[in-house]
Amino acid sequence: MTDDHATHVSLLGLGAMGSALAETLVKAGIRTTVWNRSAGKADALVARGATEAASAVEAVRASPLVIVCLFDHDSVHEVLDPLADDLAGRTLVNLTTTKPEQARQLAAWAAEAGITYLDGGIMAVPSMIGQPGASILYSGSQEAFRRHTALLDLWATSTYYGEDAGLASLYDFALLSAMYVMFAGFMHGAAMLAPAGVSAARFAEMAAPWLTAMTGELSGYAEVIDGGDYTVAGQQSLEFSNLGLFIEASTEQGVSPEPIAMVQRLIQRQLDAGHGTEGFARIIESIKHPTA
Repeated sequence: MTDDHATHVSLLGLGAMGSALAETLVKAGIRTTVWNRSAGKADALVARGATEAASAVEAVRASPLVIVCLFDHDSVHEVLDPLADDLAGRTLVNLTTTKPEQARQLAAWAAEAGITYLDGGIMAVPSMIGQPGASILYSGSQEAFRRHTALLDLWATSTYYGEDAGLASLYDFALLSAMYVMFAGFMHGAAMLAPAGVSAARFAEMAAPWLTAMTGELSGYAEVIDGGDYTVAGQQSLEFSNLGLFIEASTEQGVSPEPIAMVQRLIQRQLDAGHGTEGFARIIESIKHPTA
């Protein structure tokens, strides 16, 4: 076991994710102090060997490494702002979901208070923590990441993206945006099939291999986007990609066409601008340059 694993860690916030993070540390034999604003959340962890702090300041003072996994950005400030002096000289790892600018603001606040700051974006649900397939993205203090990588890897595969504290959050939001739009597309398809008596389970059996196969197209789209030339041969044109019939079919099935209508609006803006013969990847221009 490395010296990193011998670190005494304090973890603030015992929601579903915070509890999973703490449980993983306790199982690894790391001295873990936990704190939660509402009572009772720490009982199971204490039974396994964690120490419950009576207050946030007691938790912070217990360890050189402080992990926070709270409800939101405001919660982080509510809990930590009064503890800035106690956090000075310690390392703070923020695993609360925050926007990139909020992460940068927290990093600036930490720097002013003499706190070493590392921000993390968790690419996993609580049940995945400590299991293969989980990933956590980090940015901020490179020294903090280097010093504690072995501990961070107990939770998930850890990847560092740079000193800009907002980068982990930016990657996190970008990846989750792609996920949520994909899920919305699946649910739209399931809704279209429901009036025909097709279950969502049956549709999932069909959709999973289809969507998996389609991810093979991402690198091709990326090459076109990075090259900035939407006229290269081999692309499906915007004219051919017109989704008007999809919207009509959805409406005729009695379901909202909103998910597919969103894509059609992006296409239509490029069609209206005279780019109909260019490739579908050009819709990124509608996204990068929104209308007023």
